[in-house]
Amino acid sequence: MPKKKSPAATEREEPISHGEIRDAISVLEQALFNHVQWTDALNITLICHLRPDERDLSPNAHRECRLGQWYYNENTRVVRTNPNFTELEEAHREVHRRAAHLLGLSASRQEIPMADYEQFTHELKRLRLQIETLKRELEDEIYNVDELTGASTRVGMLTKLREQHELVKRKLETCAIVMMDIDKFKDVNDTYGHSIGDQALATFAHHVMRNTRPFDRLFRYGGEEFLLYAPHTDMISVRRMIERIRSELEKIEIISPGYAPFFISASFGIAILDPDVPVMDSIERADLAVYAAKARGRNRTVIWDPSLERAGTK
Repeated sequence: MPKKKSPAATEREEPISHGEIRDAISVLEQALFNHVQWTDALNITLICHLRPDERDLSPNAHRECRLGQWYYNENTRVVRTNPNFTELEEAHREVHRRAAHLLGLSASRQEIPMADYEQFTHELKRLRLQIETLKRELEDEIYNVDELTGASTRVGMLTKLREQHELVKRKLETCAIVMMDIDKFKDVNDTYGHSIGDQALATFAHHVMRNTRPFDRLFRYGGEEFLLYAPHTDMISVRRMIERIRSELEKIEIISPGYAPFFISASFGIAILDPDVPVMDSIERADLAVYAAKARGRNRTVIWDPSLERAGTK
């Protein structure tokens, strides 16, 4: 019987490539251009009291315009988990609702109150701001995503963690940091070559990202080291998630031409983002836990505790 995917795996799907992000930016730019044209045509209809397009009067107008056709297309996975994408739906729906109201007044030769038109233009500006913000965040992703693994680069990592740290200090949030290090990775490169080593890195990162939540974020910390930022969680939950990732990783075959399939494992160190110490100290704690995992035989998960620091594990 095929193994059932975890909910996290179903939501996260395959990591997104730079090419997919570029395609999404291009499609979004075209959708924005089409919406500007729609607005221009709408204003001409209002000013000249032309007969409105029946589609603009429909309750589903936000689905039938070109921006709506893009939004509800299944190929929007690149942006689906972005908060701006989620908020875009209500803003877009409101623009069309107010546009239908103005068109109805115009078609019946009624005077359009200034306040009604100003509210429409306000909603339109809000919609375009969200679209531009979404586009800018996609552009940032191209520069901040490691193309080999699909994980985020270290650019912006500390900023993100420090923002989370402020929430933790105010007792509004909890967060775990997980350091990950592929075991004996030098042996993989020496035995199979760097191209297969790159394949192993990508396999590892893709496996982690498929089995974490959409709002968790994996950073390539350096070489074969990765850091996972996991908000909205506690130690019990994050350890359960990491243990599942660790145990399933060692079952994934990596195919290398001319060699028998081989397997990799990784060591994991977990620390809670501590409100009472700097962010870098919490990262150091997770790093100490990784070293402890390796010292205890590798392919295991260790949770940081003060004894690791006293023992000088590193």
